Amino acid sequence: MNELSIRLADWHRDYSSIHRIRESVFVAEQAVPPEQEWDSEDETAVHFLAEQGDFAIGTARLLPDGYLGRLSVLKDWRGQKVGDALLQAVIEQARQRGLTELKLTAQVHATAFYERFGFKVVSEEFIEAGLPHVDMVLDVTSGER
Repeated sequence: MNELSIRLADWHRDYSSIHRIRESVFVAEQAVPPEQEWDSEDETAVHFLAEQGDFAIGTARLLPDGYLGRLSVLKDWRGQKVGDALLQAVIEQARQRGLTELKLTAQVHATAFYERFGFKVVSEEFIEAGLPHVDMVLDVTSGER
């Protein structure tokens, strides 16, 4: 089995891989309307790709204001710590960029995943794209994890 690697992605060069993963996870599996999944912020975001060999299996993005989003792993690779590796890469990149806080909107079922990395829930539950969510934050200067 090929090793898992996480790399910074180029939005234009890696668009097809990013698009394939997010379409599969968010649009097909979770029925997020495509017009809510794709936005102009992709152009300015730092994108990450998780790859097994040369096949992209997960992605995430980091916006300039410290907003983490679109973390997704293809179904067949879930439960193999791909999400952990992606999230750790985003946190490290945030530190390198001098960000002091990461923010995200998490699906409620995923809050425990983010809490393992030190994120804290900072809102009441709300519905976004038809799914229950909460806002979460992480102080990236704490050096945890």
